[in-house]
Amino acid sequence: MLYLECYSGISGDMTVAALLDLGADRRKLLEGLSSLGLSGYEVKIGRRVKCGVEACSFDVELAGDEDGGSHDYVEHAHSQDQGAHSRGEVHEHGGHRHVHEKCVHGGSRSRESHVHVHGQEGLAHGHVHRNLGDITEIIRRSGMTERAKETALRIFGIVAEAEAKVHGKDISEVHFHEVGAVDSIVDIAAAAICLDDLDVTEAVVSEICEGSGHVHCQHGILPVPVPAVMAVAEAHGLFLRMTDTRGEMVTPSGAAIAAGVRTRERLPESFRIVKAGMGAGKKDFPKANILRACLIEERPEAGVCPGAGNGSEE
Repeated sequence: MLYLECYSGISGDMTVAALLDLGADRRKLLEGLSSLGLSGYEVKIGRRVKCGVEACSFDVELAGDEDGGSHDYVEHAHSQDQGAHSRGEVHEHGGHRHVHEKCVHGGSRSRESHVHVHGQEGLAHGHVHRNLGDITEIIRRSGMTERAKETALRIFGIVAEAEAKVHGKDISEVHFHEVGAVDSIVDIAAAAICLDDLDVTEAVVSEICEGSGHVHCQHGILPVPVPAVMAVAEAHGLFLRMTDTRGEMVTPSGAAIAAGVRTRERLPESFRIVKAGMGAGKKDFPKANILRACLIEERPEAGVCPGAGNGSEE
């Protein structure tokens, strides 16, 4: 059973990073992504420090303008990250290591070690319009396992339904800038591949903390939570907790993953943690921008905690 602790929100890249930290096979992930036949991006897997805690990082960087814009939203100038830390970055390029230090605020250091993997040349560069049918074909023809394909398609269906509602369109008319950007395809497919590799059959998702302020999107300036996140939460009964943190903490992809994997409302009464993993987000907030994931096993017969009374009167 998987437990996602979303005290700092959730996004697609944070989810993939947390699942990799739990032990999902990196080789299987990269092979599965290569089989999608997408081009124009790089995957970077490494480590990043948030508030003194090291966590796994997973970044999809676009090499060109193929998708015409990211699916997720860009933070508005009045909602910039607060409490940002100094950042030290270690990049690996073909066996060469380059260290970059950049002071933003304060004196805390964050380190990243990136492994660069180029996307396969399966599609021409330029503006590519994709709807849900196009994405379904990409996933269906890939080398992902059948279970991973079904998971990815279920999550994309949730995103498409939310975007269709927000924009007042039929689900078949929702195009790439809502659900088909390369980074969103890679994030969601990667999450599905990792969930399959970890053999996750049940999942519990905590309440999801969200920030405040506004973000820029293709259509203008929108409030946080963005409409697509609200639509996913409404349709699938996700519990949100609003915070005073300035900025977007929940992306549509992240909300859709939470909705698509959740099978139980709450944690078992008694369980043991098999393994814990942490996925780091890109932004710096006053609290650690980390998604914590745990593989847990429910106790077969949960009894009274040791030392607890039996409720009888003497």
